[in-house]
Amino acid sequence: MEQFFQISNFSCGYPGKFILQDIDFSVAKGDIVGIIGPNGSGKTTLFRGISGELPPLKGKMELKGLDTRKMNLKQRAQNIAIVTQNIEIGSMTVEEYVLMGRIPYHKQFQFFETKEDFAIAEKYMKLTGVDKLKGKYMNALSGGEQQLAGIARALTQEPDLLLLDEPTSHLDITHQVQTLNLIRRLSCELGLTVLMIIHDLNLAGEYCDSLIMMQEGHIRKKGLPVEVLNYADIEAVYETVVVVRTNPISNKPVVFLVSEEVIKKS
Repeated sequence: MEQFFQISNFSCGYPGKFILQDIDFSVAKGDIVGIIGPNGSGKTTLFRGISGELPPLKGKMELKGLDTRKMNLKQRAQNIAIVTQNIEIGSMTVEEYVLMGRIPYHKQFQFFETKEDFAIAEKYMKLTGVDKLKGKYMNALSGGEQQLAGIARALTQEPDLLLLDEPTSHLDITHQVQTLNLIRRLSCELGLTVLMIIHDLNLAGEYCDSLIMMQEGHIRKKGLPVEVLNYADIEAVYETVVVVRTNPISNKPVVFLVSEEVIKKS
């Protein structure tokens, strides 16, 4: 299978502080890939390197066979969309916020959105279910609704690659499942390729096609969830005792924590 997004011998970070070394992985079109690992393992640094916020120190990153370093800001925004943890909401309606996703397509001296811009924004507001909120102000929405509006804006960029930084962070279980079900649906229906940081190992195992486990600035393991989410690697990386079983319905791996009290008694 032809690789849609590929990173080879990639290094980025903060010289003298924290640097990712020798990062190699590839992503097929339409796949959802989760980046997992404890705090300080390099997930955010890798995310910033892929998004272009951190310049590479070495290595190559290609999207559809094109070197992302040769893309200007406008080209990058047309190809890669980012949804961060903390959405900058400002004083604007949902529709105004989502329409900002069309800015990379504005021509020189274009100050207003076109009919096509409105149609594209409407399409993705409906797809994410925020069309009924389009007249509301962003700061009046719940955290889950803001997250969905952020995804709608990112989709309005019509990207090839969607980067999500902990899309389920601070959400209750209802909105976590709603958000990840939406992402899976977008992957299936639009062929959208998704790379996301995700802390919850059970959500990662259930919703991701493959996982990348980070440890101290390196990739410790990558592969299918069933290959990555095993007790030996999890305990080594997270320094926590766990039990891994299989979900009897989805056949995906499930991670169970074991309290200190129980360990002492066993």
